[in-house]
Amino acid sequence: MLNRPLEWQIATIEAIQAETARTKTFTLSLPAWVRHLPGQHYDLRLTAEDGYQTQRSYSIASEPEREGEIDLTVESLPEGEVSGYLNEVLVPGDLVEVRGPIGGYFVWEVSRGGPLLLVAGGSGVVPLMSMLRHRRAVGSSVPARLLYSSRTPEDVIYADELRSLHEDGDGLEVIHTFTRSRPTGWTGYARRIDAAMLKEISAPLGSRTQAFICGPTLLVEAAADGLVATGLAPGRIKTERFGTSGGTA
Repeated sequence: MLNRPLEWQIATIEAIQAETARTKTFTLSLPAWVRHLPGQHYDLRLTAEDGYQTQRSYSIASEPEREGEIDLTVESLPEGEVSGYLNEVLVPGDLVEVRGPIGGYFVWEVSRGGPLLLVAGGSGVVPLMSMLRHRRAVGSSVPARLLYSSRTPEDVIYADELRSLHEDGDGLEVIHTFTRSRPTGWTGYARRIDAAMLKEISAPLGSRTQAFICGPTLLVEAAADGLVATGLAPGRIKTERFGTSGGTA
């Protein structure tokens, strides 16, 4: 599947769900749907009437067990040419051009085992959510922890679903840290992700942990270095990063 030629196809926007003030999830119906691996992404291309084209890559948020469609969650970025169009212009029924699934490195399936440590910053939670939804869809209880850094509680993407997953009692724990403001009475983490935090979060999972980190470059680098400092082998850490210009996740 990963080596097959990728062709562009016309997808239909079936639904649009607001996640935060700046982030929406787009459900795309695909005429040539192919089962993806959690962590993969799609390219999305826009073509103007004068022939101008631009494209970006967006991580798949949905689980591969859902056939015929995918979810792409997109944060509208300042001066984001594609993300702004998606969030401000598109409505259900519109058509977009996509190709995928793409990527074979930053992926995880239940068959690959665990324990699983997921570290996200902002919209970097998107590909990790695909992993968690896949884990739930197949009824897995592999030990897993998600450490999710957000500026404020209002910036948490998938907030209600993450709360539900945390409360399921199937071996997943969701831990938040807020860097700007917190809920009233908050007693959890209230700082940027650092080595001390990672040591506390990863310790119960042990040295066989598989770690996936996604978010802005500085967060990803700090988290990867922090996990290595805890003694986790670099080969067990996979990273995916993005900058302010957009891109994957």
